[in-house]
Amino acid sequence: MTDQPTALIISAHAADFVWRCGGAIALHAQMGTRVTVACLSFGERGESAKLWKEGKTLDEVKAIRRAEAEAAANVLGVHELVCFDLGDYPLHLEREDKFALVDLIRRVQPAWMMSHSQYDPYNTDHMYMTQIALEARMIAQAWGHEPGQKVLGAPQLYLFEPHQTEQMGWKPDVFLDITPVWEKKRAAMEQMGGQAHLWEYYTRVAQQRANHFKRNSGGQAGGRDCKYAEGFQSVFPRTVDAL
Repeated sequence: MTDQPTALIISAHAADFVWRCGGAIALHAQMGTRVTVACLSFGERGESAKLWKEGKTLDEVKAIRRAEAEAAANVLGVHELVCFDLGDYPLHLEREDKFALVDLIRRVQPAWMMSHSQYDPYNTDHMYMTQIALEARMIAQAWGHEPGQKVLGAPQLYLFEPHQTEQMGWKPDVFLDITPVWEKKRAAMEQMGGQAHLWEYYTRVAQQRANHFKRNSGGQAGGRDCKYAEGFQSVFPRTVDAL
């Protein structure tokens, strides 16, 4: 066992964890958190248009996306990348697949978790993934599931930013300054060659969230400077001793 803090990212497709929380991963890894990424699919069918246009086969697309995810995870300092390879468009988990995710959650014992927004009409794999993440978290807390295993506590589930945020009902209540690790996130994004068109888009998103970080930390009346940030929406209440 280790006394290091742990975290778990549950990503529907191979690149989601890079665009949406790569900064959080790199920052916490740098601080000593063992970050595990569960990648449920490689996004081979729905998020690899560039590779299909090049005439690649399904197996070739999957191999390329796996290699991209592994390279990006290495750049970010991911402790463990777990690839479930369950297929996408649609992503679907059988009962045994859900229990495999529960086993991973119990093994990692994350202090916090991350997954997608709860609503995404443009990519139903995303909102399905968060439904599964919530279900797996619940099962992992149940004493009657696999008695004898260490049950899960109550880690926060953060929902990372979706594409076309305005359509998703996603309302961030946490902004994280990722300026110190921005170069790592950008380098990780550039490993995702199958979706190179998103590199600049998610750079702009990080710059916009930096503006929100500055404003919510005090704005022009002493707000903290920030060049790049990520936003997250927390699902569960927080327990505090002081405000």
